[in-house]
Order: sequence, then C-alpha cells, then structure tokens
Amino acid sequence: MDLSQVMDHVHSAVGWLNTQLSWVLIVAIIVAGIIFTIWTRGLQFRRIGTMFRIALDSRTGAGEGISSFQAFCISLASRVGTGNIAGVAIALALGGPGAIFWMWVMASLGMATAFIEATLAQLYKIPHDDGTFRGGPAYYMERGMKSRPLGILFAVFLLFTFGFAYQMVQANTIAQVMQQTYHVAPLWTGLALAAATAAVVMGGVKSVAKATEYMAPLMALAYLLLALAVIAVNLPEVPGMFMQIFKGAFGLDEALSGTAGGLAATMLNGIKRGLYSNEAGEGSAPNAAAVATTSHPAHQGLIQSLGVFVDTILVCTATALVIMLSDPSLYTPGVTTKDDAGATLTQRTLEFSLGGWVGPVFSIILLTFVYSTLIGNESYAEINMDFLKGGKPGAVFIRLLTVASVVLGAVAELSFVWDLADVAMTTMALTNLVALAFLGKKAIQTMRHFEAQPDAVTASFDLDHNDYVADDIPGEVWHARHGHAAGKWFHPESGSADVPAH
Repeated sequence: MDLSQVMDHVHSAVGWLNTQLSWVLIVAIIVAGIIFTIWTRGLQFRRIGTMFRIALDSRTGAGEGISSFQAFCISLASRVGTGNIAGVAIALALGGPGAIFWMWVMASLGMATAFIEATLAQLYKIPHDDGTFRGGPAYYMERGMKSRPLGILFAVFLLFTFGFAYQMVQANTIAQVMQQTYHVAPLWTGLALAAATAAVVMGGVKSVAKATEYMAPLMALAYLLLALAVIAVNLPEVPGMFMQIFKGAFGLDEALSGTAGGLAATMLNGIKRGLYSNEAGEGSAPNAAAVATTSHPAHQGLIQSLGVFVDTILVCTATALVIMLSDPSLYTPGVTTKDDAGATLTQRTLEFSLGGWVGPVFSIILLTFVYSTLIGNESYAEINMDFLKGGKPGAVFIRLLTVASVVLGAVAELSFVWDLADVAMTTMALTNLVALAFLGKKAIQTMRHFEAQPDAVTASFDLDHNDYVADDIPGEVWHARHGHAAGKWFHPESGSADVPAH
C-alpha cells in the first residue's frame, strides 16, 4: 500500500468520525444556547447596546496588561477568518441559501453561551509573570470543578486544534487563492505566511494583542465596505435574497434547498459552518477573554458576546449576499458544488459585481484575515501550554509548531483539512460544554451582580463585598481583602491599580 492509499484511508476515517460527532455537538450546542438564553433572560438581545458601549470604552485602563478591547481583538482576529469567506461559500454550496438562516440561529444562541464562558474565564483567571493574566476553560475546569485531569484533556484538544489543525485550514485557503489567481505555488505562499506569522508570535501574547488591536477591526471594516458596495449595486435584488434564505431554511422551496439532503443538509451545513465561524461554546475565545484587565468579569462576557454578533450576523451575512447577488453561472443553489466553492467563489462573485479591480484588493483582505487568525490561534495555544506548565520551552515549542503548521496546511488537501478541523473542534467543544453545565450558575450570579449596579460601563466587582456570588473562587484577583480588586493587581510600590504585578 503506497502513501496515497494510506492517506485515502485516513481521510475516509476522519470523514466518518466527523459525521458521527457532528450531530452530537449540534444538539449539545443548541441545547446549551437555549438554556443560557433563558437563564440570562435573553441577555444577548437586551444588552446589545451595552456591549458596544463597553467595547468602545475599554481601550484604556489596563496599564502594562492587556485591555478588554485588545482581548476582544485577539478573539475577533481568530473568529473572523476563512470561516467567514470560504466557510460561508461552502455552506451555500452544500446547504443552499437556507444554511445562512441556521448560521444566524447559531449566532443568536451562541452569544449567550459566549457570555457564560468568557465570564467564567475572567472569574477563574490567574496572574501571569508577563504582567497579564491567564485563563480559559482549562483553568476554570481545574479551579472551579477541581478537576485538573479534565483541564489537561481540554488543553491537549485545544493545542491540537489551534496549534495545528486550524492553522492548516487558514493557510490552505489563502494558498489556493494565490495559486488560482496569481499562479503562486502553495509552498511559497506557506513559507511567506509562516515567516510573517513567526515575526509576531515569537513575541508572545502581548505581541499578538498589539498587532490585532488595529488589524482585526480594520480588516473587518474593509471587507464590510466591499460587501456594502455590492449590495448598493444590486439593491433591488436584496429583498429577494433574504426571501431565498428564509424559504431555504424551512424547505419551502425545493429549488433552493441546496442539496439532495434537503432540509437536513441545509440545517447541518449552516449550523456546522456557523459554529466553526463564531466559535461560541467551543472554548477558544475564553482564552483571550481571560487575559484582559477589566473592572468586572461580565464586561468581558458582553464584549465576547459582541464578537459573535460581528462575526456571523455582520461578516458572514455580508459574504452570503455577495455570493447570492452574483451571476447564476457563478452560484446557483443546488447546482454549485463544494468543489466550486471556497474563497475563490467569493472572489469571483465580488469581481462580477464590482469589476476586476477588486481581485487584488480582496486578496489583500483575505491575506489579512488569514494572518490575523494565525497569530490569534497561536495565542490560544500558548495560553494552554502555560496551563500544562510547559514554561518557556513549551511556549517556544508551540510557537514553532503553529508556524510549521502553516507550511503544511498550504500544501494539504482542502477537504481533509476541513474534516480534520471539524473533528478536533468537536472534541474540544464537548469537553468545554461539560464545564459550562457545572459552572454556568457562577456566571449567572456574576451577571446579576453586574445588572444590579447603576452604571454598566463603570461597574466593579469583588468577592468580599458581594451578595450575589459566593467568595469561594480561589486566588486573589477578585478579593479586596488581599489588597486586590476589580481584576487588577496593585503595584507593590506605587499602589496603582492600573499596573498588574509581575
């Protein structure tokens, strides 16, 4: 048996496992989203204005640490990537326009789940010797559930997912675009992207925060402006596109159902791609949420919930409309296949509506999407290597692994990479959902404490003067009696609360 036959067998096995696990995760994520939406009384809808207010007010006040806005940008950089471009195109090909509706459903429910997991990440975070914090699912599993083995299991899953599999997905997408558009060999794209990634990630989490603070919002805005231009050019057809989405979502128009699988295929592909894109419940974004210096854990919960909204409701919808408003020769529901989809489909449809000039612009935007995601993913992996007590050698190892994965992903087969990423993400997400089921009550109590305060933006939190949350959370970050409060560490000489201790 030669190498190609071995790889075919491996690919088949991964595809089978992916199919078996997909429905388990879908049911678990939907149930969690519904429960947390009810438990928070629809926080994601009630507090959407508060989310924007806190995000805009959170760029300062972190001293030597990482601000809430910077932490938001790290997670936004990881969220907004090829899932918003290639992933949406694949969802449209496999599930038809109705898949977009189910992406919206996942985002709406996921905003509540994102609040819960990010708030828990803040509650159970610990100080780090670089002046920031560390936290996330592995940490709240160990410190909240008293289960280091479960935390280790999650950390290992995340290291594989974000240190390896997702890096491959991102690199593969841009390599295919560069090859098909500019005839650049995938290997050269991979090597160039790996070098650029190494230039930032070798500086650690702080370096990633500084790079993404401006890159993530600007890249999302640039892409949305292109999409708005397409919508403006085709404005009379836009209502019809939304009708296609709603009809396809419930199988009301067989011509728009997308695949032979009908409604089931529409739901499955919309939900899977929605989950991959916005990451809510997956346990990834809480790693970024924990590093922030903030006055109340709920602040970061709301900010991370906003990230889901931006990712799916704004950016993914923009991609869907760009593709659907193009010529039928480029995209036709039920006719366009997965092989015709991906980032190249999004590029061709943009060029159809706006002209050939947009091709190079799109390539630059896509490259920025991929690059920001690569460095954001590495920060997640590094945080979990810290949990595993890898120390500086572990940090260097994970930085080198993520860079090497970029090169490997650039030359790998697309479908195999997607299936591999789905399996890795599923195992990680299921582990995180177990922790959310056990610890969700703490996040709800924290939310009630937050909502009891008169000013949402200036709300503060400490466990020693709190009638809502029990003071049994370990550590000194949120305990005023130890000389620490509001998630900040007082400088031993100046007494300033804006400077985290080293």
